[in-house]
Amino acid sequence: MAPDGDDRRRLTRMPRQGAIVAVLSVAGLASSFMFTLVVPIQSKLPELLGASREDTAWVVTATLLAAAVFTPIAGRLGDMYGKRRIVLVLLALLVVGSIIAAVSPGIVGVIVGRALQGAVTGVVPLGISIMRDVLHEDRIDAAIAFMSATLGVGGAIGMPVSAIITETSDWHVLFWMSAGLGVIVFALVVWIIPPSVLRTAGRFDYIGAAGLAVGLTGVLLAISRGNEWGWASPATLACGLGGIAVLLVWGWYELRLSEPLLDLRVAARPAVLLTNLASVAVGFSLFASNVSYPQMLELPAAAGGFGLSLLQASLIVMPSGLVMMVLSPFSGRLARTVGPQLLLVLGAAALIVAYGYSLLFASEVWHILVANLLIGVGIGFGYAAMPMLIMRSVPPTETGASNGLNALFRSLGTSTAAALVGAVLAAMSVTRDGVAVPTPAAFQTSFALGIGAAAVALAIALFIPRRRDPHEMHPSLPH
Repeated sequence: MAPDGDDRRRLTRMPRQGAIVAVLSVAGLASSFMFTLVVPIQSKLPELLGASREDTAWVVTATLLAAAVFTPIAGRLGDMYGKRRIVLVLLALLVVGSIIAAVSPGIVGVIVGRALQGAVTGVVPLGISIMRDVLHEDRIDAAIAFMSATLGVGGAIGMPVSAIITETSDWHVLFWMSAGLGVIVFALVVWIIPPSVLRTAGRFDYIGAAGLAVGLTGVLLAISRGNEWGWASPATLACGLGGIAVLLVWGWYELRLSEPLLDLRVAARPAVLLTNLASVAVGFSLFASNVSYPQMLELPAAAGGFGLSLLQASLIVMPSGLVMMVLSPFSGRLARTVGPQLLLVLGAAALIVAYGYSLLFASEVWHILVANLLIGVGIGFGYAAMPMLIMRSVPPTETGASNGLNALFRSLGTSTAAALVGAVLAAMSVTRDGVAVPTPAAFQTSFALGIGAAAVALAIALFIPRRRDPHEMHPSLPH
């Protein structure tokens, strides 16, 4: 049920709006941190867990799959039952998952724990939707930009923190730390974030949720494990084609429901559809750097790299996230002045410049640092613009589900980048001392892929409609 005028005025005048933004941003930092939590121990997992490398790959894959599946579903649940309530549920899953992983002696418990940790990714789109509900309109754009920046900052800061912990302590401490972080954020949300008053009436679409989960799992398994299984292997084809078939049936089913999990008619509006497609390209462009730059920095000097340790490499990569955070207030002001579409165009252009620079200059460590700073500018602008474009184009009762869907499209982009860039680096490699290492040409190809994805994002952004959708200003209009 939508709030009446008195409720809306009460919300926009409520105190502690800065505290609301701060708490939601901390929640976003905690969620993005989960993706880099195990990076320092990833290569050691077979030894630590007594399992094969193929099995331990699920420690990362489980988080990716859970994030992709839970995020759009959590968005819909937030619209229906209250966004703060679902944020608390996701944070509780983070705590439970962290404890399970911390106390588990074997790989099964760690995989289960990591899957539950991945569910917390849904707090970012839900947090952005809460901001639309409770903040004064003059603060919304800057707050969204700040919240969006946490997607990069959490991972950038989390990697060196995880590296320091694993170098100085037992690896289980990583999971105890994430459990403690989850408890702190849970308490802050209970204390600071007001209960949601914007609700969508109706029943939850359990069949639609199951269909979306099965379809996404199949597609993402094919993308994330294709390198290892073989792109033409029966397992990859069965997962990929089967997932696509399930999603097609799911879409047909959703269009025939009066109360669907995701309103695909809203998702098909030009501004929403084009923004989501651009999100795939921007997500790809971001993760292409996350895969290629650290490997180049850590590669031995004799093999054409820089021979840095994991901690040293993460400190070179980290400033990109800090740039995103520093730029967030400027992104909000710029969006209010020129509109989020131009902000997305500028972000894509910065990514093109970053990868173009890397194609020309990649012979010194400071070259990689400069490129990462430019990546931070591009992702900072792009990630800030996309939720603004979405929320200008959907009714208030659809913000949770729509932002969750946008986050899903970003995940598709990052997953595809991890698979494709990883395949390029593996295919274009030479053997040195019994170890396959990527060649300089492999990194050049990865940078070219980054430019291509950013160029696609730029082209799509130019066609996003500038004018607001009338349904945003008059949600009661028929779709």
